[in-house]
Amino acid sequence: MKITRYQDSKGNIHFAADGKRLTGDLFGKFTVTNETADVRKLLAPLVPTAILCIGANYRRHIEETGHKVPEYPVLFMKQPAAVQNPGDPVLLPRHLRSDEVDYECELAVVIGKSCKNVKRDQALSYVFGYTAANDISARDWQLKKGGSQWCRGKTFDTFCPLGPCITLTDEIPDPNTLRLSTRINGEVRQDWNTNDMLFNVPTLIEFLSGGMTLMPGTVILTGTPHGVGMAHTPPKWLKAGDTMTVEIEKIGQLTNPVEDEK
Repeated sequence: MKITRYQDSKGNIHFAADGKRLTGDLFGKFTVTNETADVRKLLAPLVPTAILCIGANYRRHIEETGHKVPEYPVLFMKQPAAVQNPGDPVLLPRHLRSDEVDYECELAVVIGKSCKNVKRDQALSYVFGYTAANDISARDWQLKKGGSQWCRGKTFDTFCPLGPCITLTDEIPDPNTLRLSTRINGEVRQDWNTNDMLFNVPTLIEFLSGGMTLMPGTVILTGTPHGVGMAHTPPKWLKAGDTMTVEIEKIGQLTNPVEDEK
């Protein structure tokens, strides 16, 4: 089952499953009605309760960026206001200016039940589903001007497009076998597989839930494969007028244009 979130022609927000409107609680008991979803605008598939992000988690990406192989998962966070809808623009920062904005296709895990101190062999039972994410990154603020912390460069408004849907776990029993890619203006920049993760999805859930409760609606960005803009010579930074498309097998395409912040 695939679940979307949308605004209807009257401005009301609903969830839908495979084109039919849902009623009830997304992370509790919900019902799929026979009513065709009146979709005026597709929205990010949820409003996350938290956005936890993992860096340096694909072996070939670690090689291309010169990172040291981490002993433990590298954690940073994005604020919920960073979420952007499919089709809406990613804004290049102009107030705190960045001219080194990058793309990162990522598999995003959506937690469906509260969990804490979960063992990895039980971890996937707490997953509601999966969506596609684009971990937009202002590399100058991330690496030079962020005081050695990544959050400033990673959490500008619009820096976390999500969508187009949440694919439930019945369609993705193993999240570490999925092809994922990024195209910029039609040019393939990233094209790899989630089996290249250093720490797989169950391991990440075990680590993140250690001593910390993951609430329903928590979104976990699991890292990006090689091919990011900063690894090219010269770097290929995003610019106004670009169009980005992230695609993940069994989830779909997430497309966003790029504009300057006004």
